[in-house]
Amino acid sequence: MAKKQDETAAGSADSFPINEIIDSNPVFTRREMLTMASVVGLTALTGNVASAFPRTPQARPRIAVLASYWGATRSHADWIVNKLIDGYWWDGAYTPSRVDVVSIYLHQHDESQLAQKVAKNKGIPVYKSVGEAVMLGGKELAVDGVVIVAEHGEYATDLKGHWLLPRWWIYNQVVRVFEQSKRSVPVFNDKHLSYNWDETKWMFDKSRELNFPLTGGSSIPIYFRKPEIEIEIDTPIKNSVVLGGTADEGAIFHAIDVLQCFVERRKGGESGVKSVQSIRGPETWKWVESNPWAGKLIDAVAKSFDMKPETMKQGNTNMCLVEYNDGTKAAVIGARGAGWTYAGEIQGKSEPTIISMLGWPGPFDQYHASNAQPHWITEMMVTKKEPFNAERLLLSSGITNFYMESNWENGKYSPVGRRLETPALNVKYKSTRGPQFSKGARPPAKPYLRGFDQ
Repeated sequence: MAKKQDETAAGSADSFPINEIIDSNPVFTRREMLTMASVVGLTALTGNVASAFPRTPQARPRIAVLASYWGATRSHADWIVNKLIDGYWWDGAYTPSRVDVVSIYLHQHDESQLAQKVAKNKGIPVYKSVGEAVMLGGKELAVDGVVIVAEHGEYATDLKGHWLLPRWWIYNQVVRVFEQSKRSVPVFNDKHLSYNWDETKWMFDKSRELNFPLTGGSSIPIYFRKPEIEIEIDTPIKNSVVLGGTADEGAIFHAIDVLQCFVERRKGGESGVKSVQSIRGPETWKWVESNPWAGKLIDAVAKSFDMKPETMKQGNTNMCLVEYNDGTKAAVIGARGAGWTYAGEIQGKSEPTIISMLGWPGPFDQYHASNAQPHWITEMMVTKKEPFNAERLLLSSGITNFYMESNWENGKYSPVGRRLETPALNVKYKSTRGPQFSKGARPPAKPYLRGFDQ
């Protein structure tokens, strides 16, 4: 089986002129829109938004973008990289980019026509290999940061449901250049590190061996929240549930990453994962019925949404069970009507803490999707510091890896998967980060301002 996102028209600057956006979008201040107007105007002359913001030494890192596929407006590359080029929405306002995208590599080059149009319009060279892109056609590392977006495209899915995306393959080419050049730069890797645990661990270990900042993961943990709160460091979390989309490997990773962004803040910090188990189909809800702590949290979410718990259980579903070394338990469950929601049982509190990432539009809304993520990518490139512990990315990737293995043994599938002991996930760290999610007014629902007709 192969996967590819449908092509959709994103609109053009001609279709949505600046004056129309000012008139129809009161969330833009006049000052913000004048800034955007000057950027778009200069882009029309130069073909490169980055040139609208003068470069100063060490202030605008040069970024190499390495993408699997960039041929549709729904592709991750389109709604991440365009914001690194043109700026993004942060804290209720348009924010100009602080980095320069100076090279692009496309693994599925011929299928990525949209990327080629963007590159031509912005004056960004497209290279034929990963090495050429990070060396800018020379013989050693020539950029200040690397952004890998190996999500989407025509790639096979194996028997266990792994989508065989070339994340490790691209990352490996980058590491070779780092080693050859005897220096390294920050790397962002979209979604989980790899579908394969050995590759995942190798990728993390290389970041530590070569001493470069590493980040990545899902955009949902840093999406707008309701309520706009963060769990305090050292909160005595006992058990947790995340309700969201879990239909396949990519979707359940989103939910697992949401789980990790909360539970890592529990008392004592992250203790590592003791076991992982996958349960699929009707057996999911049978498990919930026999585990009151999970049922209580799900009922609390249903109450907060003013809906019946039975509504969430409609249709087929699946679940990832996680047991941590310190005895904390968690369940990531596919449920209808709950958006992406975290519910935590906290010692000393009579009611669960519930935080929802509601209205997440995925790649269907070019302004809403992935604004906080480009912000934190940029922060890492400018500061050379990880926005959150890369150990979290390792654990979220590892839990996903073992979840995908749980239902299979000796070539046979079972809906009630094996409980896999996971000593490899004995990863300990203490989070010190503050809130990182989007706040304030949401951006207007407008197609992306490309400056050309798609």
